[in-house]
Amino acid sequence: MSAKKVLLGVTGSIAAYKSCDIINSLRKSGYGVKVMMSPDARHFITPLTLQALSSNEVVTDMFKLPEKWDIYHTSLAGWADLILIAPATADMISKLACGSANCIVSAAVLSSKAKVLIAPAMNNGMYRHKATQENIAKLKKFGYRFVGPVKGHLACGHKGIGHIAGTDDIIKAVKQSLK
Repeated sequence: MSAKKVLLGVTGSIAAYKSCDIINSLRKSGYGVKVMMSPDARHFITPLTLQALSSNEVVTDMFKLPEKWDIYHTSLAGWADLILIAPATADMISKLACGSANCIVSAAVLSSKAKVLIAPAMNNGMYRHKATQENIAKLKKFGYRFVGPVKGHLACGHKGIGHIAGTDDIIKAVKQSLK
Protein backbone atom coordinates (compact mmCIF):
# COMPACT_ATOMS: atom_id res chain seq x y z
CA MET A 1 0.00 0.00 0.00
CA SER A 2 1.40 3.41 -0.92
CA ALA A 3 1.97 6.18 1.60
CA LYS A 4 -0.89 8.55 2.30
CA LYS A 5 -0.43 11.99 0.78
CA VAL A 6 -0.88 15.24 2.67
CA LEU A 7 -1.17 18.56 0.87
CA LEU A 8 -0.15 21.26 3.33
CA GLY A 9 -1.56 24.74 2.85
CA VAL A 10 0.42 27.44 4.62
CA THR A 11 -1.22 30.84 5.09
CA GLY A 12 -0.09 34.29 6.22
CA SER A 13 0.39 33.93 9.95
CA ILE A 14 3.42 34.24 12.21
CA ALA A 15 2.65 30.60 13.01
CA ALA A 16 3.83 29.70 9.49
CA TYR A 17 7.17 28.73 11.05
CA LYS A 18 5.36 25.74 12.61
CA SER A 19 4.86 24.31 9.12
CA CYS A 20 8.52 23.24 9.22
CA ASP A 21 7.93 20.99 12.24
CA ILE A 22 4.67 19.74 10.73
CA ILE A 23 6.40 18.74 7.47
CA ASN A 24 9.21 16.97 9.35
CA SER A 25 6.74 15.09 11.56
CA LEU A 26 4.56 14.08 8.62
CA ARG A 27 7.53 12.75 6.68
CA LYS A 28 8.87 10.87 9.73
CA SER A 29 5.41 9.30 10.05
CA GLY A 30 5.67 8.06 6.46
CA TYR A 31 3.38 10.54 4.68
CA GLY A 32 4.10 12.08 1.31
CA VAL A 33 3.97 15.87 1.63
CA LYS A 34 3.48 18.64 -0.90
CA VAL A 35 3.15 22.28 0.09
CA MET A 36 1.18 25.20 -1.27
CA MET A 37 1.37 28.73 0.09
CA SER A 38 -1.03 31.63 0.07
CA PRO A 39 0.52 34.89 -1.18
CA ASP A 40 0.62 36.27 2.38
CA ALA A 41 2.46 33.21 3.72
CA ARG A 42 5.58 34.28 1.84
CA HIS A 43 5.91 37.25 4.23
CA PHE A 44 6.58 34.80 7.07
CA ILE A 45 8.48 31.84 5.57
CA THR A 46 10.15 31.10 2.25
CA PRO A 47 9.14 28.52 -0.32
CA LEU A 48 12.77 27.34 -0.44
CA THR A 49 12.67 26.31 3.23
CA LEU A 50 9.46 24.33 2.74
CA GLN A 51 10.76 22.78 -0.48
CA ALA A 52 13.92 21.59 1.24
CA LEU A 53 11.90 20.00 4.04
CA SER A 54 9.21 18.42 1.87
CA SER A 55 11.52 17.41 -1.01
CA ASN A 56 8.84 18.68 -3.40
CA GLU A 57 8.19 21.84 -5.35
CA VAL A 58 6.26 24.40 -3.31
CA VAL A 59 3.41 25.99 -5.24
CA THR A 60 2.84 29.67 -4.50
CA ASP A 61 1.11 30.85 -7.65
CA MET A 62 -1.65 28.94 -9.39
CA PHE A 63 -1.02 30.93 -12.58
CA LYS A 64 2.72 30.20 -12.85
CA LEU A 65 3.48 28.28 -16.00
CA PRO A 66 4.41 24.72 -15.00
CA GLU A 67 7.39 22.96 -16.55
CA LYS A 68 5.05 20.19 -17.70
CA TRP A 69 1.38 20.61 -18.53
CA ASP A 70 -0.43 20.59 -15.25
CA ILE A 71 -3.12 22.80 -13.77
CA TYR A 72 -1.76 23.28 -10.27
CA HIS A 73 -4.89 23.61 -8.19
CA THR A 74 -6.63 20.62 -9.74
CA SER A 75 -3.55 18.38 -9.91
CA LEU A 76 -2.69 19.10 -6.27
CA ALA A 77 -6.32 18.57 -5.28
CA GLY A 78 -6.37 15.19 -7.02
CA TRP A 79 -3.03 14.11 -5.55
CA ALA A 80 -4.01 14.60 -1.90
CA ASP A 81 -5.64 12.16 0.47
CA LEU A 82 -5.87 15.01 2.98
CA ILE A 83 -5.50 18.76 2.76
CA LEU A 84 -4.09 20.21 5.96
CA ILE A 85 -4.17 23.98 6.33
CA ALA A 86 -1.72 24.92 9.07
CA PRO A 87 -1.70 27.68 10.01
CA ALA A 88 -5.14 28.76 8.87
CA THR A 89 -5.86 32.47 9.22
CA ALA A 90 -9.30 34.00 9.73
CA ASP A 91 -9.02 35.24 6.15
CA MET A 92 -8.45 31.73 4.76
CA ILE A 93 -11.25 30.28 6.87
CA SER A 94 -13.53 33.00 5.48
CA LYS A 95 -12.45 32.27 1.90
CA LEU A 96 -13.16 28.57 2.33
CA ALA A 97 -16.56 29.19 3.92
CA CYS A 98 -17.55 31.48 1.04
CA GLY A 99 -16.19 29.24 -1.72
CA SER A 100 -13.56 31.75 -2.82
CA ALA A 101 -10.82 30.44 -5.10
CA ASN A 102 -8.52 33.43 -5.46
CA CYS A 103 -5.28 31.76 -4.35
CA ILE A 104 -3.71 28.33 -4.75
CA VAL A 105 -4.75 27.19 -1.26
CA SER A 106 -8.44 28.08 -1.50
CA ALA A 107 -8.67 26.93 -5.14
CA ALA A 108 -7.14 23.53 -4.34
CA VAL A 109 -9.51 22.99 -1.41
CA LEU A 110 -12.51 24.01 -3.49
CA SER A 111 -11.60 21.62 -6.31
CA SER A 112 -10.64 18.66 -4.13
CA LYS A 113 -12.54 15.63 -2.90
CA ALA A 114 -9.90 15.03 -0.21
CA LYS A 115 -10.61 15.34 3.48
CA VAL A 116 -9.79 18.76 4.92
CA LEU A 117 -8.19 19.44 8.31
CA ILE A 118 -7.74 23.02 9.52
CA ALA A 119 -5.41 24.27 12.26
CA PRO A 120 -6.43 27.88 12.99
CA ALA A 121 -3.94 30.47 14.22
CA MET A 122 -4.94 34.08 14.89
CA ASN A 123 -5.52 36.76 17.49
CA ASN A 124 -8.08 35.78 20.14
CA GLY A 125 -10.39 38.64 19.13
CA MET A 126 -10.36 37.46 15.53
CA TYR A 127 -10.97 33.86 16.57
CA ARG A 128 -13.88 34.76 18.85
CA HIS A 129 -15.50 37.13 16.34
CA LYS A 130 -18.99 36.06 15.28
CA ALA A 131 -18.03 35.99 11.61
CA THR A 132 -15.10 33.63 12.25
CA GLN A 133 -17.22 31.39 14.47
CA GLU A 134 -19.98 31.25 11.83
CA ASN A 135 -17.41 30.43 9.14
CA ILE A 136 -15.98 27.62 11.28
CA ALA A 137 -19.47 26.24 11.94
CA LYS A 138 -20.21 26.34 8.20
CA LEU A 139 -17.00 24.50 7.35
CA LYS A 140 -17.77 21.85 9.97
CA LYS A 141 -21.13 21.33 8.23
CA PHE A 142 -19.14 20.74 5.02
CA GLY A 143 -17.29 17.96 6.87
CA TYR A 144 -14.05 19.83 7.47
CA ARG A 145 -12.29 18.97 10.73
CA PHE A 146 -10.47 21.35 13.04
CA VAL A 147 -7.57 20.91 15.43
CA GLY A 148 -7.18 23.78 17.87
CA PRO A 149 -6.61 26.58 18.32
CA VAL A 150 -5.38 26.50 21.91
CA LYS A 151 -4.89 29.09 24.60
CA GLY A 152 -1.37 30.49 24.55
CA HIS A 153 0.86 33.47 23.95
CA LEU A 154 -0.14 35.27 20.77
CA ALA A 155 1.98 37.43 18.46
CA CYS A 156 0.06 40.51 19.59
CA GLY A 157 1.52 40.07 23.08
CA HIS A 158 -1.68 38.84 24.68
CA LYS A 159 -2.48 35.42 26.01
CA GLY A 160 -5.68 33.82 24.76
CA ILE A 161 -7.36 31.37 22.45
CA GLY A 162 -5.96 31.50 18.92
CA HIS A 163 -2.53 29.90 19.27
CA ILE A 164 -1.96 27.11 16.72
CA ALA A 165 -2.31 23.60 18.13
CA GLY A 166 0.89 21.76 18.94
CA THR A 167 2.59 19.75 16.22
CA ASP A 168 1.91 16.45 18.02
CA ASP A 169 -1.80 17.27 18.22
CA ILE A 170 -1.88 18.22 14.53
CA ILE A 171 -0.15 14.98 13.50
CA LYS A 172 -2.53 12.97 15.70
CA ALA A 173 -5.49 14.69 13.98
CA VAL A 174 -3.96 13.92 10.56
CA LYS A 175 -3.69 10.23 11.47
CA GLN A 176 -7.27 10.17 12.77
CA SER A 177 -8.52 11.90 9.63
CA LEU A 178 -6.81 9.37 7.37
CA LYS A 179 -8.08 6.24 9.14
